[in-house]
Amino acid sequence: MQQNNGLDKNQLISFALFSMILIGAMFYFQNKQATAQHLQDVENQAQAAKAKPAAATKPAIVTNLNDSIKATSIQQVQLKNKELTLGISTLGGQISTVRLNEYKAYNKLTDVNDKPLLIFDKNNSTYGFQFKDKTGKIFNTKDLVFSPTQDANGVTMQATVNGAIIQFVYSLSNKYTVDFNVKTEGLSKLVSDQKADFIWDYTVRGLEKGRSQEQTHTEFNYTFDNYSSFDYDGRTEMDEPDETLNWLAVKQQFFSALIEPQNGFKNSRGSQEMIDEGEFLKTFNFNGQIDLAGNELNQNFKWYFMPLDLPLLKSYDKNFDELLPLGWSFIGTLNRWFFIPMYNLISSWGIAAGWVIFLMTIIVKIILSPVMFKQHKLSAMMRVIRPEIDEVNEKYKDADPMKKQQESMAVYRKAGVNQMAGCLPAILQIPIFYALFRFFPNMIDLRGKSFWFAKDLTAYDDVIKLPFHIPFLQDHLSIFAIACTVVILIYTIMTSGNIQQPTQPGMPNMKVLMYIFPITFLFFLNTSASGLSWYYFVSNAINILIILLIKYWILDEKKIHAQIQANKKKEPKKEGKFQKRMREMMEKAQEQQKVQQHGRKK
Repeated sequence: MQQNNGLDKNQLISFALFSMILIGAMFYFQNKQATAQHLQDVENQAQAAKAKPAAATKPAIVTNLNDSIKATSIQQVQLKNKELTLGISTLGGQISTVRLNEYKAYNKLTDVNDKPLLIFDKNNSTYGFQFKDKTGKIFNTKDLVFSPTQDANGVTMQATVNGAIIQFVYSLSNKYTVDFNVKTEGLSKLVSDQKADFIWDYTVRGLEKGRSQEQTHTEFNYTFDNYSSFDYDGRTEMDEPDETLNWLAVKQQFFSALIEPQNGFKNSRGSQEMIDEGEFLKTFNFNGQIDLAGNELNQNFKWYFMPLDLPLLKSYDKNFDELLPLGWSFIGTLNRWFFIPMYNLISSWGIAAGWVIFLMTIIVKIILSPVMFKQHKLSAMMRVIRPEIDEVNEKYKDADPMKKQQESMAVYRKAGVNQMAGCLPAILQIPIFYALFRFFPNMIDLRGKSFWFAKDLTAYDDVIKLPFHIPFLQDHLSIFAIACTVVILIYTIMTSGNIQQPTQPGMPNMKVLMYIFPITFLFFLNTSASGLSWYYFVSNAINILIILLIKYWILDEKKIHAQIQANKKKEPKKEGKFQKRMREMMEKAQEQQKVQQHGRKK
């Protein structure tokens, strides 16, 4: 199954350029699958007069009022506790409004989170159970009009279909949970199948500032194998014919709507479609099979409308913490057991979130300081030995490139310089970079936290607004992204002197490629979380200070030069396994090249 890689389209292209230069290539898959859910009329509703269907609030939303129901007969019953405010409609007996009382949604007019945070509202979600009667006709509970009975514990919605009674019993529990119990009586006289279909149509409303980032994080999530296996799908059709789903969620960047059936969903299918602009992000359609017992549906369900807060998700003990996309394998472990605890500890001191990130950067740099020191020392040694490498290049400029490379490696070996030692810090930085790329846009504790000109550290800062749209940059420039790009460019200039330009014909100019890297980083960070840009600004600024400190106060290049000369007079240092393997491969390649040249001469 194709999965969501966590990158929106603009970031993906920028990150692909960056990866081709320094790391590798990333693959981007995107399939748009369009589906339409056709609503069916229900017979035996003669008591309701024919009325004109209600108009949809938004073009992307289809209402469920069918021709046999008067809009004036529709009521809403409200349930409320500390966390949730629910509106339950008599049309379909379904939850039609969900508000999270302790959170706010982003308001484009004020550029802050000050709107009511509504998961369901304005007919953007409809769900119901679909049955086939003995004549082969289909009816769905979301087209029925229910009668409400409210008490202190909740509300009971009841409808009658040809003598069969259908009851939906809702009650609010703690921790963002809604108990949803379904009971039927006399349904067995109407239906012939041993199953019903649970159909959920949901058009997800945008709640955050960064539309492309939130849209990328909006996807299907589900578990199976008794809650032990987890999967997700962000771009394609969902098809699970062989698994029984323990729960199904439509997850957004920081919030989720999730339904858990008592006996699971079978033969599950789903689809999703992007919405290019407007209030809504994506349209989801889900169809899961529910088994009937004696042709009656008596089963308990639970709805969860919850923030993606890691301690809260873990408290349910139902694998809900997988909803938080912290990264796979080691990346996720790094976030769960290092970055999140570190953030929680430092933020408990009562300091601003931006300074928490600053201190996190310092701690990471201290941890990496031994390998970083070796890297910068190696850079200093390579600067000192550069004249001798240039001398070898001049001496063997007309020789075989393989021979020239061997002689250069011999100079490094005699001087006791291990070129590969500089790769370790770069390798260590890769998982840290990707872990933080997952951490900052998904850490709900950072949501809405401002720092200087950034009003939300989980979204981009857009103080510089553009009157036009630039491809990949959109209609703004992030100050944090620009600042980060500048310090990376300065760092690149300071370290580019150690880059050895390949002398083979047709090889690209490595220094030019290194200067392109900061520019691609600007495109990448401009639409990313400002907390990530701030982190890398501080990190690269510290790198510059370390280089200056090492160059002017710690390492004496004259002493290094003397040490290199002394190393050259000693017996050659024993080759490491990697160096030996590289030398043998080069010698073998050179020998094969000679044989080929000799064959051509013959």
